[in-house]
Amino acid sequence: MIDAAMIWNEPNNKSHWDPQIDPDWSKFAEMSKLAARAIRDINPAVKRVLGGISPIDPAFIQRLAGHGLIDELDVIALHGFPLDWNLWNINEWPQRIEEIQAVVPNHELWVTEVGVGSFGAEEVQEFGVKRTAELLIGKVPRIFWYSLYDLPQAWGATTRHKEAEGSSYYRHFYMGLLKEDGTPKLGLKAFEPYASQMGLMQWFHYEDPRLDEAVAWLKRLGVRHLRTGLSWADSFRPNARDWFDRQMEALADFDVTVTFCFTPEHLGIEPHHTSPPREPQGFADFCAEMIDRYAPACASADPILAAAE
Repeated sequence: MIDAAMIWNEPNNKSHWDPQIDPDWSKFAEMSKLAARAIRDINPAVKRVLGGISPIDPAFIQRLAGHGLIDELDVIALHGFPLDWNLWNINEWPQRIEEIQAVVPNHELWVTEVGVGSFGAEEVQEFGVKRTAELLIGKVPRIFWYSLYDLPQAWGATTRHKEAEGSSYYRHFYMGLLKEDGTPKLGLKAFEPYASQMGLMQWFHYEDPRLDEAVAWLKRLGVRHLRTGLSWADSFRPNARDWFDRQMEALADFDVTVTFCFTPEHLGIEPHHTSPPREPQGFADFCAEMIDRYAPACASADPILAAAE
């Protein structure tokens, strides 16, 4: 089930962490060090992954290294969307990887989100799948295509300025290989030959009605590696553990990289999911609980049965 735990998501993206509250990244580093140690203490076999950075910035990694965080991690994760949001050419992927490897030569690098949307045309996404596979397979050990489904328009994207961002905002809704209603795009057929090597990243919202259909698609495609998330903020919703149990049981047949992120509003320095928490130990405790529940160190234990007891 869970073989890797990602600590936060795109921390150097203002939509996921507030640099005005944490300008030197010391709060993020302290919170993440506590989380990494907590994960290790529960199950040292689970790889500890830095939340995928976006933009890909060597200076940011060096800053976190200065705070002692990188030493607590096994994997540094990268996110890239050169045909939608990034100001670099898709063919520069090898260069971007080498820039980060140069500052963390002893760490694995994973590309935990890479995608091309169909905002302009499905043919652009079709090209993007094929070219991404050519550039990244064999270059890094794990690759996760973002994503299986288009984000439903009614749900809104997790960004700060939303519609004011113009087309950058609306592109969020066209990143899936399937349309919102489940209709396949041209990109799905292009992805299928690479499914076992690339894997998929798919966020599941709280009580997401797409879960069972998504699992069926993943198995049909032959996906082995899946990245998803368990939200610290959602853990305070009614019956949250029941939903988490259902989600993780449904994903039991995959090698899962689970992302822990999002501050509960009532625990933040500011009441927002991007805020550093007032007490960083709370996030570490959540990570430890989730690993103990779904990836306990005892290999003979059934984590779902253990969670239900």
